[in-house]
Amino acid sequence: MSAAPARRAPGWRVAGLDGCVVVDKPAGMTSHDVVARCRRVLQAARAGHAGTLDPDATGVLVVGLGAATRLLRFVSGQPKSYSCELVLGSETTTLDSSGEVVATYDMHAVTLGDVREAARGFVGRISQVPPMVSALKIGGRRLHELAREGVEVPREPRSVEITRLEVEGTDRPGVFRLEVDCSSGTYVRSLAADLGAALGGGAHLHRLRRSAVGRFSLDSAVPLALLERARVRPASELVGHLPRLAPDAEVRGAVAHGRVLERRALGASGDGPWAVVDENGSLLAVYEAWPGERAKPSVVLQAGSSAGSGARPGAIRPA
Repeated sequence: MSAAPARRAPGWRVAGLDGCVVVDKPAGMTSHDVVARCRRVLQAARAGHAGTLDPDATGVLVVGLGAATRLLRFVSGQPKSYSCELVLGSETTTLDSSGEVVATYDMHAVTLGDVREAARGFVGRISQVPPMVSALKIGGRRLHELAREGVEVPREPRSVEITRLEVEGTDRPGVFRLEVDCSSGTYVRSLAADLGAALGGGAHLHRLRRSAVGRFSLDSAVPLALLERARVRPASELVGHLPRLAPDAEVRGAVAHGRVLERRALGASGDGPWAVVDENGSLLAVYEAWPGERAKPSVVLQAGSSAGSGARPGAIRPA
């Protein structure tokens, strides 16, 4: 008879750990691997991230912990910033340096001025075809899974927005540095490939690094090797970009019970969503617009690490 699995020490998961960490993801790990490391090191009951980075990519990965994972969808749609290298003269199977070269071009005559001129045509609202190596699902399968099986499927172009695309030269011929600010859903590897085509040849992406996701930047990111409980931030920071509402005690009680409310009772204006906080600034819920000048709760947070400390149920205190 097989032995029973070993039991983990009591308290190996901290049920009340609700918040977020901003990780500087290293190369060579999937985003899922990083989340698993955060859950293990921080002893969090749950963890998730707000936007995949490729294994070779580095930079900002926003990780939600505990009940705060339900707030990640308000982060994933935020604008992103990236830096990378554009390598002219070769196309690859993955549109970046991890793939196999499938075509080469003589582009030695292309100058920094040429690349900058071509880049100007990509600033603004543009159309992109998602690459086969993306995590996008079609027919219930992720594209990168199909690509590994040698299957290619038709993909509909998507509208994205590039708000900044700056180009600098490097000390390597045919390699240029790109700084990109863009909407969520932009594929920077596709941008590099399209830029190469616009220059009369081909190109691929190298050294992709995400420098910001909305309000979260590399300045506040912690290297994965230095991750510790002291770096956990309040759950409210995940919705720090939303309008903040602080209603009276009676309304806060209704919020904690997840009731649909009149917008005027919350003090809400505009189209929402809105972050609702208690008298101490702790996040209670996120409300969204509902027909008839009402607002409905999309996320109501239950008592977390503050339970038993006199906090009102429904609040998440800073971790």
